[in-house]
Amino acid sequence: MTTHPADEQSWTVYGQRQLDRGWSPPVPDRIDWGFWPGVGPGAEVLGDIRGKRVLDVGSGPGHHAVHLARAYGARVDGVDLSPTQHRRALNDHGSEPGVRFVLADVAEHLRRVRPYDAAYGLRTFACIDPRHLLPALRDGLVDGAPLVFSALHTDSDGLGPSDEVVSRTELIRLRREEPIPTLMWVLEPRLWEELLREHGFRVEGTELLHAPDEDNPGVLQLIRARRHRTASPSAPALSSRPRTGRPPVPHAAIGVGAVVLGPRGLLLGRHRHGTWELPGGTVEPGESLPETVVRELAEETGLLARPEDVTLLGTLVDHVGAVVRVTVGAVVTAWQGDPHDRPGESVGGWRWWPLDGLPPGLFECSAQILTSWRTDLPPIDHPPAHFTPFADAAASPGRPGGAG
Repeated sequence: MTTHPADEQSWTVYGQRQLDRGWSPPVPDRIDWGFWPGVGPGAEVLGDIRGKRVLDVGSGPGHHAVHLARAYGARVDGVDLSPTQHRRALNDHGSEPGVRFVLADVAEHLRRVRPYDAAYGLRTFACIDPRHLLPALRDGLVDGAPLVFSALHTDSDGLGPSDEVVSRTELIRLRREEPIPTLMWVLEPRLWEELLREHGFRVEGTELLHAPDEDNPGVLQLIRARRHRTASPSAPALSSRPRTGRPPVPHAAIGVGAVVLGPRGLLLGRHRHGTWELPGGTVEPGESLPETVVRELAEETGLLARPEDVTLLGTLVDHVGAVVRVTVGAVVTAWQGDPHDRPGESVGGWRWWPLDGLPPGLFECSAQILTSWRTDLPPIDHPPAHFTPFADAAASPGRPGGAG
């Protein structure tokens, strides 16, 4: 559920204890956002999700994802970072129609798949640093997508929420077992609302769920929000223009462009001729395409990645003059370092741009890659190209024909 090593270890221990006990929660008849059956609303707060792609953030043993698939006809991806929780889900529901379980950090997962129609989390959002999760959800949900989650407000010892975005130690309790310490972000509803607005969500409601037992001070909060892009559908299309009017020489007709999407947005650099473009360049003899992406990324930006961190999207074929130009789009899913200008490179001034605020004057190859990668971006004007997706990019965010 989180990239924090201590939290990952805590939930791995928790999952292993449940595996050792052989306990599996039954598929429920309704979604309970708190710990107490019948308290608060059910899955109806997600709206109409029939046939929709839905993300379960921190899906654990998977029983809630199965309920939504069976009862509502949703297509649910349950994502969890704990290998033991993932194993529990696969053991009990690995062949369930309409459900897929993914072992991954949810933010990294969102950067390599196409956007979801809805997302939810049952008591899991407090277990993930919101500054890590919310930027990824902002870019990983379609415009208007509902986001509904519950998070701890007051723990069983009566300790209420924090007025700062900081983590604290809480205990995962199992009957007749030693409590497992873990980090949680237990925040006031006002803080959650501010964080959500900051990251492109419109908050539609907050509800406190109280334990029915008067002796239990525990309280959870249920927050309903919706992805809200700032760009208007009637906004003028971004412009794009070629870097040069001269056709490329034949040996430079095959190149790559790398999509690097981080918490602060999409990485673009300014060419000395004025265009904004993705990191990339030409394929050198003997290189594989992922190796070209890794080399060009390091040479132009200083970011370090591995070939296994590169997902190829597909080929874009157009022409400049009489020369056929083939450009391969790619998504870099992990890297190290911060982008900076490199000596002798024609592109610099690297900046992170929000997906709904990309600059005008995109290099036409970069524009073609972005359009084939994400069909929900603001309209980008560029020359047409024939896009052919790679077979192993089926789970990637792009869709065939996006640039055509």
